[in-house]
Amino acid sequence: MKSKYIKLNVNGQEYEFSVGTRFGEILPSETLSKTLRDKLSLTGSKEACGEGACGCCTVIMDGDAVTSCMLLTVECDQKNIVTIEGLSDPKTGALDPLQQAFIDDYAFQCGYCTPGIIMTSKALLDKNPNPSKEEIADALSGNYCRCISQYHVLDAVSHVANAQRRKV
Repeated sequence: MKSKYIKLNVNGQEYEFSVGTRFGEILPSETLSKTLRDKLSLTGSKEACGEGACGCCTVIMDGDAVTSCMLLTVECDQKNIVTIEGLSDPKTGALDPLQQAFIDDYAFQCGYCTPGIIMTSKALLDKNPNPSKEEIADALSGNYCRCISQYHVLDAVSHVANAQRRKV
């Protein structure tokens, strides 16, 4: 049997995986969430519902926010994926302005859902650097958090959007 290989670019680094049923291979049924967490030790995104309903496992794939628990890794061949670990500056370690805004605005509590919320917000701001609060709320409608007030999250994302607006 000929092995099939897939390539993923994750946080700027190229990975190649063999697909199959042998030890160490990516199972055809393996989700991107499982591959990121178990094979690449990128544990920032969390898998909570396993049904794409809570947004905790959200990553950015080719510019779009996607729930990684709903994608098979084999479907992601040749895709560019960014996880929460890929947002900080690789040279300085400085946090992305969005990550810093979440700290400054107390926009997280337990932190379980925070990576997914940040990644959804990042994808929104990359496409629309000047969203209204309604557009932010709409983009985040697929992210569930039971610990904090969503107002803190909306404030944090709005502050980053306002800072970007001032730079233009």
